[in-house]
Amino acid sequence: MGEATILRERLVGEGLDPGAWSNGPHDLYGSHDHTYDKVIVVTSGSITFGLDDGPAELRTGDRLELPAATAHDASVGPEGVVCLEAHLPAGTFTAVTLRGAGSW
Repeated sequence: MGEATILRERLVGEGLDPGAWSNGPHDLYGSHDHTYDKVIVVTSGSITFGLDDGPAELRTGDRLELPAATAHDASVGPEGVVCLEAHLPAGTFTAVTLRGAGSW
């Protein structure tokens, strides 16, 4: 069983319904926010999110929990990135939380 499948199953086991997305090397997202909370898990590659408290760099297996209305931008690493993302109702998370691979 591959890493992406294992990570997806962990999210589904939490009752989440993750979708997958990907970007090529060095792609950029400008600053934006969302009306919902979200969970992002990297299944391969890397991405760095720019946050008010400083950057959050994610690599394979890392998880980022973003509350609604959290302004963030993003920069994809040199090998591109593939992520799983699940949306939750606003207010599920009270703070930005980065969880390293194997710690969640």
